[in-house]
Amino acid sequence: MTAHPSPGHHPSSSTGAPPSPTVDVHAHVLLPEVEALVEGRPGLAGARALDARRNGPAALAVNGPMVRGRLPRLTDAAVRLAAMDAQGVDVQLVSPSPSHYHYWADEETAEKLYRLAGEATAAHCAADPDRLRGLGLVPLQHPDLMVPALDHALARGLSGVEISSHAPGRELSDPAYEPFWTRAEETGAVLFLHPFGCTLDERLDRWYLSNTVGQPTENAVALSHLIFSGVLDRHPGLKLIAAHGGGYLPTHIGRSDHAWSTRPDAGAGCAHPPSSYLKRLYFDSLVHDPHVLRELVRVAGADRVLLGSDFPFDMGTEDPVGALRAARLSEADFHAVRGGNAAALLRKD
Repeated sequence: MTAHPSPGHHPSSSTGAPPSPTVDVHAHVLLPEVEALVEGRPGLAGARALDARRNGPAALAVNGPMVRGRLPRLTDAAVRLAAMDAQGVDVQLVSPSPSHYHYWADEETAEKLYRLAGEATAAHCAADPDRLRGLGLVPLQHPDLMVPALDHALARGLSGVEISSHAPGRELSDPAYEPFWTRAEETGAVLFLHPFGCTLDERLDRWYLSNTVGQPTENAVALSHLIFSGVLDRHPGLKLIAAHGGGYLPTHIGRSDHAWSTRPDAGAGCAHPPSSYLKRLYFDSLVHDPHVLRELVRVAGADRVLLGSDFPFDMGTEDPVGALRAARLSEADFHAVRGGNAAALLRKD
């Protein structure tokens, strides 16, 4: 992966080392083809009703105009690339909007969905393969389809797949997912953990708590399932990026360590203190607070944090490099997070 000349292009150090690209690992694409596929299918109306209950009417009234105003950046690759230039971003790792998960879908629909999502995302990224890398989807509600879905994404030239924090009735610690973790580890696929919807439901249906509190909560719960169940012991080579800086878990990991060391039920499933597993995961930088970002770098390691913007949604940042610079990291750590870590992670053998 080489740097593209853009306003955000920086040398990797002041010593004349070769420049590294600025890489944003948290950027989305909207796929109208997917929504056309599921329209009218049994289960869609119920899923939309649940989403409405979880978000509340005030949030839904804002969401529609917000998304419509961002449609060109979400669907038109040329508009995306121009926006990247303005932000100083050389490369984006583009994942489908989480609204495309549709974990209510039956097996036949789910197979059509992951194929269409992978093909449409690959087509979007084909506009500039040097600057746009893509992720596909896998149906968490149908574990038997997940390995074929991952293979389909990789065969389309995508870097991996995006997953949510859970599926109905299944946590990420579910043993049924073991073949998927095994295949992801074998292939070196990138897994992007991005929640959609919070099971606290109507408790968060005002003031956009469904997102501001719900997303970090879901990240923390999902990562805790992966850690405490031993998934990361069994699959130490997983390349898993947690969106939103991993939510609440990294800044409160001491409580997990205390439980692991004090209670036999908490410590039964994983071999090491929970904090040690943060250094086996990757996290995006989208935490909206420079002090929190510094703490994330401290607990996970500067080599485990990647630039993320949530492009182009309103809960993201329009200036991801500026947000990173505000954390006042060392020069080496700044450039590692800005793009060096992601460039190494996405590099093809």
